[in-house]
Amino acid sequence: MGLSDKNIREKNFHDKLQSGKQRFENNFYKALFNLSEDFFSLLKNKCKDKVVLDFGCGIGSSASRVIKNDPKRLNGIDISSVSIEKAKKNVIDEKSVCTFRVDNCEKTSFQDNEFDLIYGTGVLHHLELEKCLNEIKRILKKDGEIIFIEPMGTNPFINLYRLLTPKSRSEDEHPFKKKDLNLIRNTFEDISVKYYGFFTILFLPFYKNPDSSTLYNVLASIDNFIFKMNFLRFLAWSVLITAKKN
Repeated sequence: MGLSDKNIREKNFHDKLQSGKQRFENNFYKALFNLSEDFFSLLKNKCKDKVVLDFGCGIGSSASRVIKNDPKRLNGIDISSVSIEKAKKNVIDEKSVCTFRVDNCEKTSFQDNEFDLIYGTGVLHHLELEKCLNEIKRILKKDGEIIFIEPMGTNPFINLYRLLTPKSRSEDEHPFKKKDLNLIRNTFEDISVKYYGFFTILFLPFYKNPDSSTLYNVLASIDNFIFKMNFLRFLAWSVLITAKKN
């Protein structure tokens, strides 16, 4: 597995991250509860009897849910050996359809046209985007699909927080901007991008459990409304991306 200097920095960062305590930023992710629900709803409808790849699988948090959707095969890869060891312990694989291994997402060891579906959460912005998109396209079957969650780098307030907390993230990560979404559009077909997380994060202190909070539902509905307007999409924290290989 050939690694660039950037790959090595990412590996070291995530090995250290998964060897330590839960980071403070995880408390913010409840603001994206509706994004997570939409993500797993899509996966539930698309995984059954499919060959699926968890791209940058981390400790197997997504795979633990995806495996319940009866994929024909589920592979998970990550550059962090610490994450992979945790994923092997965390995912209950009663049907023996799941395998995890350390691999480089920019140049995997998979064959051409191997997967029906490739998904990931917060991984593409850690990679050389053009490289990994071409790799995804190589290992994806014709008419295969991708589903990814990625952070945006366009909200000035979120960017200020990132600037003030540099040790909370890897030095090479690059939250998405318009040019990154355009690169995906130029690589795949039928791309859909849905935006999430402005008022839900702005009013984060005012709700506890988003799945049972009326306030959260109202805030998420307002976000959904404002993000229908192109000129306000820069406020979004994250996006849900779907696309197909032609």
